[in-house]
Amino acid sequence: MEHKYVKTIFYGYLIIILVGAFLLMLPMFHVGELYFVDALFTSASATCVTGLIVTSTSENFTFLGEFVILLLIQIGGIGYMTLVTVFFLFLKNSLTIEEKRVMQQSLDLQDLHVGSFVKKTLFLVFAIEIVGAIILTVQFSNNYDFAHALWYGIFHSISAFNNAGFSLFTDSLMSYHHDSIALLTLSSLIILGGMGFFVLLEIYENKKLSKRFTIHTRIMMYGTLFLIASGMILFLSIEWNNPKTFGEFSLYEKILNGFFLSVNFRTSGFNSIDMAGLKDSSLFFSTIFMMIGGGQGGTAGGIKITTAAILIITVLYILNNSNQEPNIFKRTIEQKIINKALAIILFSSFLVLLATLLLVETQELPFIKILFEVVSAFATVGVSTGNGDILSFSQQFDTFGKTIIVVLMLAGRIGVFAFGIVLMGKAKTKHFKYPKGRILI
Repeated sequence: MEHKYVKTIFYGYLIIILVGAFLLMLPMFHVGELYFVDALFTSASATCVTGLIVTSTSENFTFLGEFVILLLIQIGGIGYMTLVTVFFLFLKNSLTIEEKRVMQQSLDLQDLHVGSFVKKTLFLVFAIEIVGAIILTVQFSNNYDFAHALWYGIFHSISAFNNAGFSLFTDSLMSYHHDSIALLTLSSLIILGGMGFFVLLEIYENKKLSKRFTIHTRIMMYGTLFLIASGMILFLSIEWNNPKTFGEFSLYEKILNGFFLSVNFRTSGFNSIDMAGLKDSSLFFSTIFMMIGGGQGGTAGGIKITTAAILIITVLYILNNSNQEPNIFKRTIEQKIINKALAIILFSSFLVLLATLLLVETQELPFIKILFEVVSAFATVGVSTGNGDILSFSQQFDTFGKTIIVVLMLAGRIGVFAFGIVLMGKAKTKHFKYPKGRILI
């Protein structure tokens, strides 16, 4: 990654978060008293499509405030550089090489065919969000008048596809724990957004299955299915008889909410049950699913499914003492890809552990809940054990604690590899090599 391009992307997100915070601070956008740190937290959570809240979205913001939050979610979800690309294309119909390189870096593209990719992506994104909004509007109209149902449908469709997890209902989706249409629609939107734009475009363009999918798409499809199924089985086995979560549900409701929980634990922050009632074992294992996250080039966070898959395959080959290089689907995994995956996992783990240590020592709150909140923020998931009411656990943090969470959300959104480059700075080019050393491991 080019250092100057990464810095441009980083500062771009920073500016959007600050502008969003100042807008939310204006009297016409919020109700009652709103501290700047809470406005900044809300703006960062929306822009980084996380979903953690320290002030109620529906109760503490006006319609204009809700609209600003939704706009930040959309910008953060599809990437602000995507919108910049559209703007440039609208003004001059073409991009310079320098502009293409910045946008290639932001969108993580393999080539400089930026314009065509962005146009196809936006068409697909808005088409999926519109279909989701229509279904949800019809479903919400059973409980609300058409105007409210329409706004709720649009808001939750965009929030779900962008894996943001923001809800206009004070109990998130707990009152819809029995509604299969609402939960399955939201789950579908979350999965599609979390798969990544590359995968969505490839599936769309190959809808007749006339040619084989790329390795990336196959890893994402199999990985997503495996993680959803294994997460669902794990959480159902732990929470089956827990009266605070699934215990009072019917068999169908247990399976439905187990599926919904598994989908949301990896990428989005909606909840159809009270997260505070989850057992510690569920909270601990969920951090693994959150850290893995979704797909590259999409709306989900985490270290990404492909990164985890590459490291697992590499470890298996090393343990088997194989004389072949790690490969998948009869294709060799390049060493530089393995090195990058290793760097992402190690640096991600370091950030999470450091943030957890700082918060445990300064906030005087339960360790497991702090760890859960930290991973949820870094992986831009947004699920939370709560503050005892309708807000996230982060609401109990002081200004320092909330700032740590904001930094984690930003790091998770721009990507831990890019965030590491911003912190480390530009490396000096060296035109020599040191002799190899013998190290025992």
